[in-house]
Amino acid sequence: MAAPARHVGAGTRWETAAGGEGGTETEREWEEEAEEEAEGEEEAEVAGALRAVFPRDPALFADTFPVLRRFRLCGRILRIAQHHGPRLGLAANVWEAALALARFLEQQRFEFRGRSVIELGAGTGILGILAAMLGGDVTITDRPVALDQIRENVRLNFPGTGTRPRVRALEWGRDEDSFPRDFQVVLGSDLVYDPASFPALLRALRHLCGPRSRALLSARARGGDSGSRCFFHQVLPPFFRVQLLWQEQEHDIEIYGVTCRGEAAAPPVWGSCGEGGDAAMGVS
Repeated sequence: MAAPARHVGAGTRWETAAGGEGGTETEREWEEEAEEEAEGEEEAEVAGALRAVFPRDPALFADTFPVLRRFRLCGRILRIAQHHGPRLGLAANVWEAALALARFLEQQRFEFRGRSVIELGAGTGILGILAAMLGGDVTITDRPVALDQIRENVRLNFPGTGTRPRVRALEWGRDEDSFPRDFQVVLGSDLVYDPASFPALLRALRHLCGPRSRALLSARARGGDSGSRCFFHQVLPPFFRVQLLWQEQEHDIEIYGVTCRGEAAAPPVWGSCGEGGDAAMGVS
């Protein structure tokens, strides 16, 4: 076997065994730099390809992503933020049942001015905000997790320092006793998608509604015999007068008018919708 040889010449050199690699330190450094440059170019190409498929937008990977939309309802422009994601779940959306109820209010020229109004399960707060824009004295409610979104939407639509809707937590079956009774108008949309919530919602309605109260509740017909129609046809009638006011066939949405039973309760004149305004809604 050949012994290792020491090469001597200009510059410092290093030893190699027979059949190994050799060269000056400078040459070796150049080779290493060239390899690093090639690797860097390859990594840059890969990174560029990934950016093309996955843009570097942190919002895409956040727990929530906001969508800001404008709605024209009852002659007003509403700006509504919807924070989609697992934290808010269904509460993040403006659902079609809410828009259908808003269209119904516009069609009937419903009068909110000077009336006490509460929105239940508000989500984005769109109906309560609309009622406040139309002159109502409004309280918007939902579970605590949804309140930040509602407050944001209140600020978007009432940017000044004037009167704004109140925003409060209300978990049905638990918190309603801390609210006054006998709101004049109760609004709700898509509240009855879960039959397990029916007893708690009934308890809340029985506390909040009094002899002068009118509730307007919209819902997509779902769940068959135990779904939304069960709530309006079986759960409510022992305590309330319930009348189907409007059906929107395209989205399978129904709007019900609800008033308290009892001698002091308002008569069930919902749906006489010929003239609009108070006469149409059974309010003298």
